[in-house]
Order: sequence, then C-alpha cells, then structure tokens
Amino acid sequence: MMVDTKLKRTKVSDIDSDLIGKHLFVQGWIRTCRSQKGVTFIELNDGSSIKNIQLISNKEIPLLTGTSISVYGLLVKSPSPKQPFEIQVDQLEVIGEADSTFPLQKKGHTLDFLREIAHLRPRTNTFGAVARVRSRMAFAVHEFFQNRNFFYVQTPVITSSDCEGAGELFELVSETKNFFGKRAFLTCSGQLNGECYATALGEIYTFGPTFRAENSHTSRHLAEFWMIEPEMAFYELKQNMELAESFVKHLVKSALDNCQDDLNFFEERYEKGLKARLEIVLKKPFERISYTDAVEILLKSGIKFEYPVEWGKDLQSEHERYIAETVVGGPVILYNYPKTLKPFYMKANADGRTVACMDVLVPKIGEIIGGSQREDDLLKLEEGIRSHGLNPSDYDWYLDLRRYGTVPHSGFGLGFERVVQFITGMENIRDIIAFPRAAGLCSF
Repeated sequence: MMVDTKLKRTKVSDIDSDLIGKHLFVQGWIRTCRSQKGVTFIELNDGSSIKNIQLISNKEIPLLTGTSISVYGLLVKSPSPKQPFEIQVDQLEVIGEADSTFPLQKKGHTLDFLREIAHLRPRTNTFGAVARVRSRMAFAVHEFFQNRNFFYVQTPVITSSDCEGAGELFELVSETKNFFGKRAFLTCSGQLNGECYATALGEIYTFGPTFRAENSHTSRHLAEFWMIEPEMAFYELKQNMELAESFVKHLVKSALDNCQDDLNFFEERYEKGLKARLEIVLKKPFERISYTDAVEILLKSGIKFEYPVEWGKDLQSEHERYIAETVVGGPVILYNYPKTLKPFYMKANADGRTVACMDVLVPKIGEIIGGSQREDDLLKLEEGIRSHGLNPSDYDWYLDLRRYGTVPHSGFGLGFERVVQFITGMENIRDIIAFPRAAGLCSF
C-alpha cells in the first residue's frame, strides 16, 4: 500500500504522549517482525533514538529484519507495559527489502564480529548509541570553546614536522617524485601549528584527525583518531589545568543532560554504575598530584604491578588507573613529569629535572588529556630540540614564535575517542569510532 511521502515525517525520538490520538507518518528500518492470528507486530527504529516504536497491523505482513518501510497510522496507548504507546497501521509501504542474508537477523553478535561489518554495525543498538553520544560530544566540544571566545583553527593533516619526536609517523609516498620537496607525514598532532595562531589570536582550538604508526593491538590504541587541542597565549600551567578540568566536566555534563536514554542502555548492557561514575566527575574537584608524589604512592601501595614503578619511568595504564580509581576515586591531574619522558616543546622547571606538564587521569581509562606549558625561551627550546635528536633548522618557523614577541603559553590534547569511551563505558576504543584503523585493521 502506498504511503503519501508528502506528509510531514515524525521521528521516533519526537513521539510522546502528547501525540496520542493523532495520525503519524514514520519511516525507518525493521528491528523485529512477527505475525500471529492475523496480526503483525513490528518494532521500527529510525536511528533518532535507542527506542523503537511498535507498529500493529491487522494483516499478516511477512517482512524481515533490516527492511526499510514507510508507515502512516494512529498513535494510541499501548496495553503492554513494555511501551507507553504504539501505532495502529493504516498504510504501510516497503521501501527497500532485506533478505535472509542480512547479517543482523539474529541478536547476540559479538563486538569482534560487528567490527568486521563496520558498514552495518551502526544499525545495532550499541553502535547507534555510540554514534549519538559521539555526535553530542562533538557538539559539546565546540560549545565549550566557542562560549569562551576561542577561535576554531583547522590545522593541516599533512606535515613535515614531528611534534612528539617518537618516530611513529606515517610517511606519505607519492608516485610523483618529490611532490612536496621534502619528506611529508600524516600529522600526529596539530599543536605546533596551533601555537602559531595562539600567538596571534590569543586562544584557539583544533579538532581533527591525527595519526600514529604505533604497532599496538591493545584496546586503547588506534592508528587514526581525533584530537581536540586548545592553545592559549599567556596561560601558565595552573590555568591550563583549570581549563582542562572545566572542559572534561562540560563534556560529561552535556552527556548526562542530553544522552539519558543512551546512557541508560550502556549502564544496563556494559557498565553497572556508569552514571554514578560520571556524576562523580561533576561533584568532585580534580585532585592535583605531582609525578614524584604519584611514584611514591605507587611504591608504598604494596601492589606488584606488571610494569615496575621507578622515578624516571613513564607511568603505565595500570598505574594511572590505580591512582584514579583506588587512591583518588575520581579524576586526578598529575603534573611535573621528568623531562626525559616528555617532548622537546615542554617548559623546563627550575629544578632542571622536570617539565611543567600535566596529564588528566580518569577511572576506567587512565590518561585522557596530556598537556603542558610550552617552552617560550628561544635558547632553551633550541637545546630541547637538539637533545631529542632533531634538527633545529627543521623547526625554524616554530622557533620564530620565540624570536618575535614570545609569551608564556600552554595547551593540551584530549583524545576524542577516549573521552567517548569513558562516557559510554565501552571497553574497546575500536568500538568508539565509525571505521576503526589500527594495526592489521583497515577493512573499508
């Protein structure tokens, strides 16, 4: 039966008790369909919500999961306690059929299997919910910085500079020889470029894809991921930490205020107590602990960690989570790490051993933000570049920022996937991005 598509469509997320007694036009994909005694029950989802709308037809209509349909019918109160209302179908039209080969006909697929069909997994409850939360968090990122009069700057994906000095860059190779006139890579950070604009506009932020050629198969790493990187002129480390704390709190609050249905789903299916854990972020100030004190706490814990703890060694995820989850019971900011562990651009502290940097740690994930005050002294920055085995002439443009009107400035980077992972309670970061790219994984 044809449905008049000129009718105004109502999305499932907009259906409420105020519409009972009205005829509605809905479109979406069938999640389940069963017929009995001349009646068909259809669960329809259109992606706007984790919730489905039940359709009741007085005809037997054999349709399979995944089929897309248009429906016109009357919204009525439901006699079933499972849903408050349902649509009595007057007209139903099949838009696109799905046959028995549709791989989501049955429930209970593993997340590993769904990663193999990343083009279809958004149609499941889990990945639809992830996508909606991720979208809200992207909006909240811009909301936070725009409300503070930061300027959004788009930094390049292709770069000739190694920001971290770790050598984990994807190099671009072109059939056109010497295309750029020098070696070029996919960026691992927009920070250095961002500093150029911070020293002109004052306060800026970037939000874009970054890449790391790290041959890791853990649940915490991706080869392609998204980073939010603010850079602020005239900020010192203390102000940097305050901004980072406010930023994380804003993202969490936005999720709690706008993603209740999806968070309820994640709490039911993936992490009991998820929302209580998120509420703690809003209620408690982020505790500040120096790296040196953190090492002392870990050494006195009596726990035999997989990775030994020693001053001068980087903290591993197990150390970070112990501090955030057991010692503090909430987010914590560690600061003043040994300079031997950090990149060349971080400002040296007066002790000669540490740099003015900070990591924000949260329960379940560990590090979610890394940042620092940037070295604003020209000679010290040149020395730092050399000490990391890099050539200062390759960073002459970056050194110009210190030659011409240098100022104290700071910034940080927040891994977007990690914050979405933290908010949803999902275990594997590969389930937080639409099409994951990691070692051995590039299917689409």
